[in-house]
Amino acid sequence: MTKDVIDLYGRYTNGVINRRVFLRKLTILAGSTTAAWALLSGLEKDHAKAELVPADDSRLDTKRINYSGATGDMEAYWAKPKGGAKLAGVIVVHENKGLNPHIEDVARRVALEGFIALAPDALTPLGGTPQDASEARNMIIKLDQEQNLDNFLAAVQYLDTHPMCTGKVGVVGFCWGGAMANQLAVHSSRVDAAVPYYGRQPAADDAQKIRTHLLLHYAGLDERINKGISAYESALKRAGVNYQIYVYEGAKHAFNNDTNPDRYNKPAAELAWQRTIAFFKEKLRAP
Repeated sequence: MTKDVIDLYGRYTNGVINRRVFLRKLTILAGSTTAAWALLSGLEKDHAKAELVPADDSRLDTKRINYSGATGDMEAYWAKPKGGAKLAGVIVVHENKGLNPHIEDVARRVALEGFIALAPDALTPLGGTPQDASEARNMIIKLDQEQNLDNFLAAVQYLDTHPMCTGKVGVVGFCWGGAMANQLAVHSSRVDAAVPYYGRQPAADDAQKIRTHLLLHYAGLDERINKGISAYESALKRAGVNYQIYVYEGAKHAFNNDTNPDRYNKPAAELAWQRTIAFFKEKLRAP
């Protein structure tokens, strides 16, 4: 598998090019349609191998649930360790590709660390996340921003008041979900710890509304998102917010997504994840 093929697949999975353009370019690189389909099969198998926690892991209870949102019933993926003990909860917010198998896997990773994980599907009002990632990206920009925020605020409330939850709730979000994690920190007093991964920052004036603990992960090569770091950090300092910022040099935007060979940065992803779990275990433990 050449670097050109991997880079092309990364451009496709990130929505830079559509499937028709991707297949045309892949055919040129492979030399024939037959060879292109063989390469695509290999790429998709590698994509599937990125799953770290199987969907049927015997240590976990997993299911699809509904909760009441601003736009009606919202769908979400639920994962928790087996047993009846009350646990802290973590909202897992997906990228702009919707609630796909990768994010469900991330939710299971969170659950194995001793939390209830709830991953809402933001695209529920539009019929739910489709299999085609490019279609999901087109759908997500059609969401009403205020209603979408209210749907996630409702998810926080649902988890916070769930009989299996201790009442401690964290949120972790990636890319589009990183921006949402920041917004939940601004708008919800129920969030006890928030971890945005390379997420767009809220308005500087909103920092004074934040009452939660923040752990902010950024990619060193992510110029677009990183332009907002300085103003956000200054606002957090002025507001007296408890925060930590880490910038992972040499990493690209979406470096945590191990289903994307073009973006995934294993050392950065593993270090950021270790810090994330340690942060949640510290901030969400029982008083």
